[in-house]
Amino acid sequence: MLISRWNLGLVFNDSVYYSYQAQHNAQGEWFRLVFTNGPGAEHPPLASLLMTPASLLGHLVFWQRATSTLLGIAVIPLIALLGLRLGGRRVAVIAAFVAAVYPNLWINDSLVMAESASVFFVVVALLCAWRFQQRFDYRSAIVTGVLVALAALSRSELIVLAPLLALIGFRARPLLEWLKRAVAMLVVVGAVIAPWMIYNSTRFDAPVLLSTNEGITILGSNCDATYSGPKMGGWLTVCLSDVVIQPGEDASELSRREHQIAVRYMREHVRRLPFVVGARLLRTADLYGLDDLVLIDMADQRGRIPSWSGIISWWLLAPLAMVGWWRNRRRCGWILLAPAISVFATAAIFYGAHRLRAPLEPVVVVCAAMAIAGSAVGQRWIGRLLQHPRFSALVD
Repeated sequence: MLISRWNLGLVFNDSVYYSYQAQHNAQGEWFRLVFTNGPGAEHPPLASLLMTPASLLGHLVFWQRATSTLLGIAVIPLIALLGLRLGGRRVAVIAAFVAAVYPNLWINDSLVMAESASVFFVVVALLCAWRFQQRFDYRSAIVTGVLVALAALSRSELIVLAPLLALIGFRARPLLEWLKRAVAMLVVVGAVIAPWMIYNSTRFDAPVLLSTNEGITILGSNCDATYSGPKMGGWLTVCLSDVVIQPGEDASELSRREHQIAVRYMREHVRRLPFVVGARLLRTADLYGLDDLVLIDMADQRGRIPSWSGIISWWLLAPLAMVGWWRNRRRCGWILLAPAISVFATAAIFYGAHRLRAPLEPVVVVCAAMAIAGSAVGQRWIGRLLQHPRFSALVD
């Protein structure tokens, strides 16, 4: 059996899905449900596809982890390049250093999950978005659309980046000129995602855009346990306890029914929603429910110490990032704001957790690097650090 090849170090969470899917893909059985023979689309396909070649090797979970780690390592020079494009060489050097040591980036690298892949594609998409803003040509719009679609195919909530980045040039360019390029970008996003949607239409009874996970995600964050008390604003499996799969019901129909149950609960508890949404946003900003956030991280095989290190690092970097963004808001503010809007909108709709904040972490690093590079103390520190001949070529 396939399960016999699994490393027992994997716990029963989303990593089981990604590992299982990649293993089945490698054997030509594309996208199946875990432990059953039905069609599976619990998550978008790209992370599993990237791990599929590793699943052809022995000790497949090790190589799946290695794939995720390589994507995480590649993010460091990409963040440096983003810093170079947006703020110059000093910002690039600072951003690379911070990215290399920032726990909220490397904490995901050895996990058999989608965070490393999604962060990788978000950073590349932002690089393309900057090129699009500078050149405002159809080629840049098309490439940006492709990368945004790939990001969404790694984590479905990143589809929100499509309309956000399509707004580039809205105020700076003539309306018709902007509209043509925005439509081109959105059409490309749809075209890249379309094969996955068409494939799912042949396997499921209900429409599936990116995954069948939307129902369980929204239901798991809308029940009594997440509307009050220490778990408020989070996600709990106990919220799913009353849902039973009906005979003949596939994953798409189950997701739709879970969504309906969640919406009905929200309507019945609409007065609590502002408080719950507030708790979700505060969780995303590491200002509420810290013990529960760490427990969620540990359940995903992130260590307690790295998780707390990430929280403390966020407290240090986030204020600097806001300063850096404010100082550069006229040049690149919207490009850097789009991932923040995407992340906090997702948290407001679903729940607050470090996993959902992962696409924002590279922006925090780059914006904080901008703030440090622009400060008098930072300039003196950087100057001393880069006096070594190996770094001198990087200084303006």
